[in-house]
Amino acid sequence: MMQKISRHILKMFGWQAELAVQMVDRCVLVGAPHTSNWDFPLALLGMSAMGIKFNWVAKHTLFRWPLGIIMRALGGIPLNRKTGGAGFAIKALDSFHGRSRFILAIAPEGTRHRTGYWKAGFYKIALKSNVPIALGYVDYKNRKIGIGRLFTPTGDKDKDFLHIKNFYIDKSGKYPEKQGEIRLK
Repeated sequence: MMQKISRHILKMFGWQAELAVQMVDRCVLVGAPHTSNWDFPLALLGMSAMGIKFNWVAKHTLFRWPLGIIMRALGGIPLNRKTGGAGFAIKALDSFHGRSRFILAIAPEGTRHRTGYWKAGFYKIALKSNVPIALGYVDYKNRKIGIGRLFTPTGDKDKDFLHIKNFYIDKSGKYPEKQGEIRLK
């Protein structure tokens, strides 16, 4: 029922959800480009329209009471950026090892503002957890949200990031000038 409602809402606003891959039960789902606060509600709506339940990461300050209750119910996992991402990465690895079904969505730009590089946490988590990476997107230019590719990281960062960069080359955020370059630090 929610899937049909979500599809209808997207259609009302001229958006389309597209799932170009056969989803798996466990993966890291990349969310890019990330240039607007609207990316999050669109992602929730799009994933619902595709029938995909997932967990996602956001800064810990969004999880204060009372909003925190809703954020956690929607699959949110708080991340305290000041203490670094190492604790989160360990928690994420444990989540993959402890569950038969876990889709973790991460926006590797880490912010809605232009960055010089992507954070590599999503890649490291996928590699160490031995799970594939799903390339998800919100493309404002074409008014599409979806998951277009699924691949298993090889450990060759240059080769894998070239694959990722080629996928996102035609995807446009709400504010294209804020899109960060797809490369590692």
